[in-house]
Amino acid sequence: MSREPQPLSLALAELIALRGFARVRGDEELHAAWKAVAGDELAKQARPIQVVKGTLSISVEGAALLNELVAFQSAELLGRMQKQFPHLNVKRLKFRLSGM
Repeated sequence: MSREPQPLSLALAELIALRGFARVRGDEELHAAWKAVAGDELAKQARPIQVVKGTLSISVEGAALLNELVAFQSAELLGRMQKQFPHLNVKRLKFRLSGM
């Protein structure tokens, strides 16, 4: 590791990453975006986990709801997410049963 001074912006970026500050803000933004797209009732039963390589993983509380989301609502929810929150770069939705 170099002992030379580094730019303040680099030092702050490292501190933010090490302390996890960006992740907390990111998680809050993701939850707010999902709630806006899915609505209050659905957001209570299906919660976003994370976005990895364009795939938003969502934890769903029941098998019946999981099947309904995959079969009937996935495309519409994805379209809303992409239109309302393009900066999140969500390209796919992946639903999974809670606890799996």
